[in-house]
Amino acid sequence: MQSRRQGRIARIAGSAALLAVVAPLGAQRLADSNSNEEWVTPEIRAAVDRGLKYLADTQDAGGFWSQDVGFKLNTNYRVQTPNAPHVGVTSLALMSFLAGGHLPGRGPYGDVLERGIAYVLECVSETGYIHDQGSRMYSHAFATLFLAEVYGMTQRADVRRALQSAVNIIVDSQNREGGWRYKPFARESDMSITVCQVLALRSARNVGIAVPARTVRDAERYVRRSAVSRQEVGNGFSGFSPYNEGGAFRYQLRGQSRATFPLTAAGVTTLHAAGIYDDPIIEDAFDYLDMQMPDFNRYYAGHYFFYYGHYYAVQAYYTAGGDKWPGYFRVMSRLLLDQQGRDGAWPCSVGPGEAFSTAVATLILQIPYQYLPIFQR
Repeated sequence: MQSRRQGRIARIAGSAALLAVVAPLGAQRLADSNSNEEWVTPEIRAAVDRGLKYLADTQDAGGFWSQDVGFKLNTNYRVQTPNAPHVGVTSLALMSFLAGGHLPGRGPYGDVLERGIAYVLECVSETGYIHDQGSRMYSHAFATLFLAEVYGMTQRADVRRALQSAVNIIVDSQNREGGWRYKPFARESDMSITVCQVLALRSARNVGIAVPARTVRDAERYVRRSAVSRQEVGNGFSGFSPYNEGGAFRYQLRGQSRATFPLTAAGVTTLHAAGIYDDPIIEDAFDYLDMQMPDFNRYYAGHYFFYYGHYYAVQAYYTAGGDKWPGYFRVMSRLLLDQQGRDGAWPCSVGPGEAFSTAVATLILQIPYQYLPIFQR
């Protein structure tokens, strides 16, 4: 009789075979290469160019992108303010230009970035909280991450001041669990919010902003406690997942909180951002991700879960490298190339809108470019 470990390996191998079916022709030579340039095929570059053009054409003169401001409600998206300036989506869209090597004030998209920076800075409140139209800590973190990447490139004093105040409120609002929630100073935490804050802090620290070591340690401890162990599975934990040998990360610590592909990708990425790369928890998490990805991609194509999940999954797989990265990127690049519309946008059937989906899709495709320090190994 197979051991549990052997059974899991067999299932992972079956998933890998399924992934190979949808891999593009000629991808094997890419998998055999360590050169990031070889991952940037002409087809990918053309898709990115169309996506960035779409974003540039749809940016408001005020520097922002209008999307539906709202929040997740089960598997739906509840709109609070329709078609309004969205600071979180704007920050992601602007990062997609930085990821392509474009700089503020220079080149074809220099004005796009300059207008965007001005808008994000306008959204920084006196407390340091970056928000607009009722946006939440997701948006604050994405905006903080964007400002950190911009500061690393420009050394602008006004950006540094805003960045420091934005970092301060992240540090100050970390709760006793070690994480963060939808609004500053909340008592509870969740994985989806926590990963955003940790990445923002990592980027800020990379460019010289002081981040207390204790903040990172407490966040790491929270993420570790969020991992679903095999013992818990044996005691009846389901987590709304058919995978029954642990490895996933849960939404919240309390109760039978769900454990999903996006949350698990977020957990791995958070640990990587905290400087942890070799750990049994991470190994089990990649087993879970490999197992779940085919069904996740099939069920959630065009859903904001798809883009959110792969925004973190691409970072997790890329940082892990080795034999994990080629198989992942072959599948994802092919899926994204097939899903792009004629206007250059990617569909967003549920979520803020197509600026969001297009920003994330172009970020995923551009990670091999290695222009953004936060996305580098």
